[in-house]
Order: sequence, then C-alpha cells, then structure tokens
Amino acid sequence: MKELENEILSCKNCPLYAGKNHAVPGAGSYNAKLMIVGEGPGQEEDLQGKPFVGRAGKLLTQLLSEIGISRGDVYITNVVKCRPPNNRVPEESEIQSCIGYLKRQIEIINPKIVLILGATALKAVVGEKSITKVRGEEIEIEGIIYFPTFHPAAVLRDEKNKLPQIREDFMKLKELYNQI
Repeated sequence: MKELENEILSCKNCPLYAGKNHAVPGAGSYNAKLMIVGEGPGQEEDLQGKPFVGRAGKLLTQLLSEIGISRGDVYITNVVKCRPPNNRVPEESEIQSCIGYLKRQIEIINPKIVLILGATALKAVVGEKSITKVRGEEIEIEGIIYFPTFHPAAVLRDEKNKLPQIREDFMKLKELYNQI
C-alpha cells in the first residue's frame, strides 16, 4: 500500500495535480473490515494531506463513534486524490484518471464493507447514479458489500432532513459491521 500511496503522491495524470497543496491517498488501517470512500479532498484535506479532516470529516468521525467504530479501525479514501478547484464535483476525466488507484486500494485492503459517501462516489464505484434511491441498501459486488449513504458535506448543508437519514443508515451499517 505504501508503494501505491507514493505513486498517488507523485501522480500527474490529470490537471488537478497542478492546483493541489497535497495529494490525499487515504489513511487508516490496511487491515480494515470497513473502507470508506468519499468524493475528493476539500480545502482542509488538501492543506493537511489527510482525508476527511474538515467539517464533513468531523461529522463522519462522530457518526462512526456513535456506532462504536474508531477511525483507526477503518481505511478512508476518496475517488479523486487531489482537490478540485473551488471544491467542485470532479469531472469524469478526473475520476477516470484516479479510479485505477481506488480499485487497487480496494484490492489491497480487501474490506468486507465499503461505505460509499455521496452520489459521485456511488457513480464512480458501482455505476449507480441516484444516492437517494439506494442509500442504506447493500450492494454486493464480487464478495464485497457496498453500502451507500449521503456524503457528510451534503448532510451539513441540509441537517434537518438528512442528519436523521444518515444516522439511520449508520445504524444499519453497525448491524452489518457487527455481523462480519
């Protein structure tokens, strides 16, 4: 995994590398049963070189804690490894430049569950476009359970409606996690 992370840190496969402070390969346990995949690094992640350390990351950590899972026990990464300008949604060409890295990360970690955060990650990883249709449902592909829910950043923009829903999804995730 270290070799792959170093490859990501020196990647110049798409224009995103030019505007970054740090590429953000991922962080956490290489033996994780649960892998978490988001969209891409935000401003704080770009500055620190670590995934999910801004406001959305704090919410993610809180949600994991509420179901008894420590960040140190999971592996967290994103579909794209460099911050898109102005935190825009990554373009398809940028996703395609990075998707091979994500697939290799999944192969190396070999998690039992991949928690997919948001529509961009959902489309990139499983090809499904509507997070609202499949959030909280198990999607099994090649022996791995993919479990989509809202991205914490989307929850922060609409806490009244989405916070109860993501908490419901995390309770389902807890049941699933405890079964493996």
